[in-house]
Amino acid sequence: MQDLSNYYQFSRAEWQNFHGENHNQAITDAELRKIKSLDDEISTDDVKVIYGPIRHLLHVYLKNYRKLVKLKNEFMGKKNQKVPFIIGVSGSVAVGKSTTARLLKIMLERAYPQYVVGQMTTDGFLYPSEVLKEKGIMDKKGFPESYDMEKLLKFLTDVKTESGVVRYPLYSHNIYDIIPDKYEEVDNPDILIVEGINVLQLQKDSNIYMSDFFDFSIYIDAEVEDIEKWFLDRFDKLLEMAKDDENSYYHQFTQWPVEKANKMARDVWDEINYPNLKDYIEPTRTRANLILHKSTEHQIDKVLLRKY
Repeated sequence: MQDLSNYYQFSRAEWQNFHGENHNQAITDAELRKIKSLDDEISTDDVKVIYGPIRHLLHVYLKNYRKLVKLKNEFMGKKNQKVPFIIGVSGSVAVGKSTTARLLKIMLERAYPQYVVGQMTTDGFLYPSEVLKEKGIMDKKGFPESYDMEKLLKFLTDVKTESGVVRYPLYSHNIYDIIPDKYEEVDNPDILIVEGINVLQLQKDSNIYMSDFFDFSIYIDAEVEDIEKWFLDRFDKLLEMAKDDENSYYHQFTQWPVEKANKMARDVWDEINYPNLKDYIEPTRTRANLILHKSTEHQIDKVLLRKY
């Protein structure tokens, strides 16, 4: 059990009092349906009670970060340059990281239209399936060794130090692989939100943590039995969506007997996702500035803010 004594702990009712300046978020149920992950749930009440204060807290950190960058440049006698403020969002598979990242992007853009806000996932830095097979680690997809960490750390370094466009590869959950020769771009944003299970991890054979690149980090937490249920529920939904899509990686499993497909999903959880969570993801939780704990129904019931 990790020691969380270096965190302030707030109930949902307590956290909602920390709104700070008043901003009209005006996010509708229809918009939330578009941004929420397949297996996630979120409400306009969550936006007001939980994410409104988070948006305000992020702006506090951003203002102080930009002031520090300016003062550091003045100290060195250099012209002030914009350095992107990077927010990391971590947690297990099926816990709602993507929903949180997309929601924060919208809220920050609406509250502070003067800032350019980008958002991306680290999935694009997984090795292609062909490489994973060559390395004999296809059954370790999502584990630290399945990521091209050298490329990912180079990307983060370039985002922090280069003023131009930085490209990154694209991953498709539909084909369960990297899309060949397809890239997205980051073009010197004011704020970049990076989401992934590995964003707080240490690179193997290195002293570099990915968290070294983040100016604020969030860990989405939940009880293991809840995450397992959400993962299996998501698998069922993916099969339903893939029934008539022969290009989907999940289509093959729709041709199996239901019992066989469900057993395969449970085996993936027991042999891959659960060990990855316990051994590599959850141990990074106390590197986060903010921990959001979800209850069984996906509602955030506790918020933990690091004291230092």
